[in-house]
Amino acid sequence: MAKTLIFGHKNPDTDTITSAIVYSYLKKQLGFDTEAVRLGSVNGETQFALDTFKVEAPRLVEKVSEHASEVILVDHNERQQSADDIDQVQVMEVIDHHRIANFETSHPLYYRAEPVGCTATILNKIFKEKNVAIPKEIAGLMVSAIVSDTLLLKSPTCTDEDVAAARELAEIAGVDLKAYGLEMLKAGADMSSKTIAELISLDAKEFQMGERKVEIAQVNAVDVNDVLNRQAELEEALNNIISQKGLDLFVFVVTDILNSDSVALTLGKETSAVETAYGVKLENNKAVLKGVVSRKKQIVPVLTETLSK
Repeated sequence: MAKTLIFGHKNPDTDTITSAIVYSYLKKQLGFDTEAVRLGSVNGETQFALDTFKVEAPRLVEKVSEHASEVILVDHNERQQSADDIDQVQVMEVIDHHRIANFETSHPLYYRAEPVGCTATILNKIFKEKNVAIPKEIAGLMVSAIVSDTLLLKSPTCTDEDVAAARELAEIAGVDLKAYGLEMLKAGADMSSKTIAELISLDAKEFQMGERKVEIAQVNAVDVNDVLNRQAELEEALNNIISQKGLDLFVFVVTDILNSDSVALTLGKETSAVETAYGVKLENNKAVLKGVVSRKKQIVPVLTETLSK
């Protein structure tokens, strides 16, 4: 039986990296030959979780078709967010919690998408369905993913299922959910040593919204000014990406993890969409988005609706 690769989206976040590891562990317990891999660098927050629970990061793979003919996608489904050669392999399964777009296959597959805050919450269910016990380190990675994706259960994407899973997994992992979660988020919010290139690619995703091509990058910070005081450099880099990729809009979102607000730095020919969507006025290409912390629930749907009119 040939090995199956399991991976999440490009510019991986904590849910992407840990869900690949976790689902690969589960599949192995069920007798399948799988390997978790990644499509990009490990960020500081994710590394904190991996170090805490003494788990190695998956190896980096650039061309998945060079390593396997069958793959499983976690934490994404959109083609432009996946491996560049995704069309050269067979997608056997998808485990995800995002919208479904730009995705099709020529054959049946196992597809599981649920409107919860984190892929790990779905995986927690699958462990129970398969009657497989969750080891301490695997539980630790899973609770880390939920903390990351829900901003310690404060994001509007967070459901009762996420809360229950996080509490259950924290107990198995032997950590205090609030104390560990805050420590992990702060580890990921230290932007002081990041280059401009790292800042804009840490958690960036490309979307097709109607006829428009949009990229949305998001970083978390304790003080948004730690990032925005480099605005001139950021704008130069973002304009280069807009030109290279032919983007209509680039929204760079800096989220204040303590106050649960965001500042959007917005460039491109469709910047008015941000003003229309949120009822704000861009000043110096920026606007405060009060109460906005979730790209998945509070940014992508709103901009998609605005740009599709």
